[in-house]
Amino acid sequence: MAERPVEILVACGSGIASSSVAAEAVKKICKEAGIPVNVHKGTVQTIQSSAKNMDIVMTTSNFRGHIDKPLIKVFGLISGIGKDKVAKEIVQTCKEVLAKQE
Repeated sequence: MAERPVEILVACGSGIASSSVAAEAVKKICKEAGIPVNVHKGTVQTIQSSAKNMDIVMTTSNFRGHIDKPLIKVFGLISGIGKDKVAKEIVQTCKEVLAKQE
């Protein structure tokens, strides 16, 4: 049986610019790691309502709310600062989500 893709929300202030860049980077990182994902874009204002349908939430800006899903700050994918560390955190968190599916 095929693994269910990891559902990921990538959110930024507007839901357009930085989330688009980060979403493409997340797709590439996960593809290279052999992890099936569905990546959705949104705004930080919609995280609370959208998170219930996601496995992981990623933000390019500050999010001070509380959600019961893993939250990864991915601004490093845009700035290049700490990019490798962010990529490792994404892969590790996705693997943890997939392990819970078994």
